[in-house]
Amino acid sequence: MRITQKQMHFGMLAMAGALLISACQSTPDIRNETSPAANFASYKTFGYFSPLATDKAGYQSAITGHLKSATRSAMEAKGYVFSETSPDLLINFYANVQDKQEVYSTPGPTMAGGYYGYRAGYYGGFNTATVDTYNYKQGTLTVDVIDPKQKALAWTATAEGRVSSESLKNPGPAIDTLVTSMMTTLTPASH
Repeated sequence: MRITQKQMHFGMLAMAGALLISACQSTPDIRNETSPAANFASYKTFGYFSPLATDKAGYQSAITGHLKSATRSAMEAKGYVFSETSPDLLINFYANVQDKQEVYSTPGPTMAGGYYGYRAGYYGGFNTATVDTYNYKQGTLTVDVIDPKQKALAWTATAEGRVSSESLKNPGPAIDTLVTSMMTTLTPASH
């Protein structure tokens, strides 16, 4: 079997493409939106929605504890003050992790020629493709900032991306970093 320059070049391009795709997916895709009706000049305090969407079982989960800590730090860094009684804004979260799978097929060299070279060109060739399957976890985190007086969403951000096994084992640092990135576009409190 002999691999031509063109086949080698195609194989290298396919590997480079796969590496580029996996590199791009290591950072989450973050989308956010601010309501045009939200009056951020009037917001100074914040609290947490009750019950939070991450506490469906009726108690505070460990993930909720990490999310509360991370969002409180981010809000206070923007000048908002935590208040348990009648806050100007309420924060809610939604988190989900799903099993996902990607399948890549890489064409290999085409085997051509006749039986032991006999009658080459009379028999069709066959392609030896390689199929690779990658299993991973896909995570989604949404942080909503609600104006309770208007009963309306003031700001929201959603992050989607692959979740590393390290982040699953020790979610605190990953949540802190992600929430900080997500909340960069939130309007600071006015004083």
